[in-house]
Amino acid sequence: MSRLKFGAFLAPHHPIGENPTLQFRNDLKLAAHLDELGYDEFWCGEHHSTGWEMIASPEMFLAAAGERTHRIRLGTGVVSLPYHHPFNVAQRMVQLDHMTGGRVIFGTGPGALPSDAHMLGIDPMTQRDRQDEAIGVIRSLLAGERVTHTSDWFTLQDARLQLFPVQEELPMVAASSISPSGMTLAGKYGMGVLSIGSNSDAGLAALPTQWGFAEEAAAKHGNVVDRKNWRVLMSWHIAETREEARAQAGEGLKLWHNEYQVGTLMRPDAKPFLTAEQALHETAFVEGAAAVIGTPDDLVAAIRKMVSSSGGFGTVLGFAHDWANRENTLRSWDLIARYVMPEVNGMLEGYRASRTHVVENREWFNRAGQAVLSKIMSHEGAAAALKAGMEGGVAMRSPNAPDLKKAAADLK
Repeated sequence: MSRLKFGAFLAPHHPIGENPTLQFRNDLKLAAHLDELGYDEFWCGEHHSTGWEMIASPEMFLAAAGERTHRIRLGTGVVSLPYHHPFNVAQRMVQLDHMTGGRVIFGTGPGALPSDAHMLGIDPMTQRDRQDEAIGVIRSLLAGERVTHTSDWFTLQDARLQLFPVQEELPMVAASSISPSGMTLAGKYGMGVLSIGSNSDAGLAALPTQWGFAEEAAAKHGNVVDRKNWRVLMSWHIAETREEARAQAGEGLKLWHNEYQVGTLMRPDAKPFLTAEQALHETAFVEGAAAVIGTPDDLVAAIRKMVSSSGGFGTVLGFAHDWANRENTLRSWDLIARYVMPEVNGMLEGYRASRTHVVENREWFNRAGQAVLSKIMSHEGAAAALKAGMEGGVAMRSPNAPDLKKAAADLK
């Protein structure tokens, strides 16, 4: 595999109680911060209920993020296609690509929250088929085709886009959870994959077999899928020590699990944690845990294990959350950029090899010392100063200078 890319996935999941305007602004600051740190991608989602997930239009949010960033790529994670007329989705994504200078990744999904679909009068049994239908239409529109299409939920009559993306081919990604539907869609259309299900224990267990579904579907439809276009979601909070990481994230993790996973979504397999210690243990410190709460070294090991068990992927996305306060959350992202990203991608190997080579070949320094000493000895005043310094026990070298005492001994 080539260099692993790093990014952030912002659902977002914000506890209820904070000023929503300030939450929007803080999320935009996070996007700008990650851009400065050298992260590759920033994703945000579309939700219309639960109170915790308050970005209704990822396109509007990413347009604002695009004005505050320079190089980081911006992904819709995801646009819930059954909620929208496909023509309008295609137009918004094209405009967003222009407004961000060609940095858009178009992520699609069927819609994750049953409460959203209920408000819109959409039968959940139809959502995945509608996503499939919409992707086919949108791909035709982005290719410049004129489309006439009639279905039970939208109509197009001789429709063609009047503006096309900045990118020659706008990258498209299908969200994948535990079921094979997302992977199958990706293979059918030759798209990338965003594995959101890897954020859970069950999703992690299914990950090693998931890519096969995409490859099977691609072969069936005459397409090719590439692991470099596979994005895998992980949860983490990183600090200088494990003790600090646990202290910073424990209470927030417990709140998120108890109030969102259990109290709001009412996941049938989720039970509330009684203490922060229990939340930390069961989320991050048991076999097959879905999160890393610890040091940069802990996260390096977890990412390498994920790459190995899955067979390889192109991008790892950190799930953006409020387990810790804002200062420590930003510090976590900073530590990952400083220590995890270069370590995972072998950027420090050259430094280490260079140091080892120098340590193992000290004779170069001895020869350099002899050269310097010979010049000193040829100058009467310098030779006298050197002799006085040696007799007085003065240190005869700086951090980068040769060892003149050793050189003098070697010349005798």
